[in-house]
Amino acid sequence: MLPPVPLTPAQAAIYLRISLDATGEGLAITRQREDCMKILADRKWVLYDVYEDSSISASDRRKVRPDYNRLVADAKAGRFEHVICYDLDRLTRQPRQLEDWIDLAEGRGVTLVTANGEADLATDGGQLFARIKASVARAEVAAKSRRQTRAAQQRAERGRPPLGPRLTAYLPDGTVVPGEAEIVQLIFERFARGDSLRSIAALLTASDVPTRTAQRAALKEEGEGGERVTVGPGRWNVSSVVSILRNPRYAGLVVYQGKLTGTRGTWTPLVTEDAWHLVQNTLDDPRRKSNRAGTDRKHIGSGLYLCAECLRPIQAWSGDRYRCVPCSMARSAGPIDQLVLGLVAARLAQPDIVELLAPTIDEDTVRTLDYQARVLRDKIAVIEAQFDDDEIDLPRYKSKKGKRVAELQEVERQRLALAGNSAASHLLRHGDPAAAFLGETLMVQRAVIDALVEILLVRQPRGSRTFRPESVIPTWRRSEVATRPRLSVVPAS
Repeated sequence: MLPPVPLTPAQAAIYLRISLDATGEGLAITRQREDCMKILADRKWVLYDVYEDSSISASDRRKVRPDYNRLVADAKAGRFEHVICYDLDRLTRQPRQLEDWIDLAEGRGVTLVTANGEADLATDGGQLFARIKASVARAEVAAKSRRQTRAAQQRAERGRPPLGPRLTAYLPDGTVVPGEAEIVQLIFERFARGDSLRSIAALLTASDVPTRTAQRAALKEEGEGGERVTVGPGRWNVSSVVSILRNPRYAGLVVYQGKLTGTRGTWTPLVTEDAWHLVQNTLDDPRRKSNRAGTDRKHIGSGLYLCAECLRPIQAWSGDRYRCVPCSMARSAGPIDQLVLGLVAARLAQPDIVELLAPTIDEDTVRTLDYQARVLRDKIAVIEAQFDDDEIDLPRYKSKKGKRVAELQEVERQRLALAGNSAASHLLRHGDPAAAFLGETLMVQRAVIDALVEILLVRQPRGSRTFRPESVIPTWRRSEVATRPRLSVVPAS
């Protein structure tokens, strides 16, 4: 009589999942692993592999679960006979995915075992049980979503900070974080003064201002014995700067489902509502170049100085030159820029500069424009709500909103004109505006020049190698209060 053939131990896969690991300690995953390993030992199965997805929900079918996808692929390839998980809802909350496992059970004999009992997906009763459980789990998710949505709406109506990730410069309860608040205000101030997005990001990186990503990493990283590990400040990028400039919460404005509600928040704003809207207008200006092409100028006068013959803006050219293409005129950029910087610095050093740059604002007019802007924004919000509720069709929506948006843009243009040039008036904070101007970034220098003077470039005689100061013609924009500097001023070094 032949000896019995030894049976090969069955192969089993373990699947672990947790929707959110708030502490990063992985305790819930550890508990699941311990219970699943006990089942594996009790059944005397051999572990094929452990599949683990942390902080990934199974409720949203759009969420990618890498190890779940690997588990399904291995099951279809017949690499194991059993799947062990803590509960059915750890594996899936999607009825469509459950049907895939039922197909695997019927076609390949894959069994599913959970800590609270075996789900025999190969039988009618087991399939009914699993489908009911999946439907109940799905209903619980829908009910939870409705409760969360209503709670978020209620918080917005009351002007309270939304739940979720902490916003830079604020604690979850809306309390201001001083150091971070200064960073946010610096970003708004520099952008309003004329700095480009890229230059602001570079300034923050060079100043070792920590990014939010670096801050979160610093909180999580711990060395041996619980000592904190030093984490670098990180590198700021343009998108991080834009996300701060675009966030209406910094102006104390409440947002619900991506739209302004018109409610004022209960937290302390870091910038005025008017300043925030002016920043949005600047960001939305179609004349701004795409950031992919770069918003920083490499030369002070590119697009700023004008050709004296055709009055078109001149452009930077290779070899540190300016040129007007239609007029076939080319000029060396260095001497021109030095002269212009010297002219403007000399103008800023004169005693009437405070009178020249100090904004003279009619407060009654400002209040009227602010009121008109709020009314127009409310009307735009009503039009959007009417469209969302199918009260008006798309053509009517575009027509009504387009008119209101055009009116709002005109009101905000007038408001911006009243506010004066922020880049130039900012220099008044310094004891020596001229020195402050010469030490500023190129973008701020351009904004100040543009606010004070128009520069015309005259063609020099053919073959001339000597720079002629008289070929640079300044026209001061506020000549009625300005004493024009002479062209013989010593160029800035």
